Amino acid sequence: MSYNNENGPNKTTGQYHSLKGNVVETVGNLTGAQSWQQSGKEEHAAGEGEYNAAQAQGYVEGTKDRVGGRKDAVVGAISGDREQETKGNVRRDKGETQQTINKPE
Repeated sequence: MSYNNENGPNKTTGQYHSLKGNVVETVGNLTGAQSWQQSGKEEHAAGEGEYNAAQAQGYVEGTKDRVGGRKDAVVGAISGDREQETKGNVRRDKGETQQTINKPE
C-alpha cells in the first residue's frame, strides 16, 4: 500500500480517505454511477488500511518507548543516576500512553 505522507501511514489522512470514499460511494449509489461506487469503495478501503497501519505503527513505537524507558529507569536506579531513572520513567509512561491510544480495536 502506498501513502501520500512521506513519514508513512497517518491516522488523520486514513480517516479522511475513508470518509471521502463513503461519500463518493453514496453519490454513486444515488446516481447509479458504478464508477463512483467502485472508486468510493476503493478509497474507503485504502483509508481504513492506512488508519489501521498507522495505529499498528503507533502501538509498536509505544512498546519500544515503554521497554526502553523501563530499562533506562532500572539502570539509573541501580547506578544511582536519578536523572537517567527519571527520564526512563517518563519515556516508559509515554510509551504506555501511546500503546493505550493505539491499542487495536
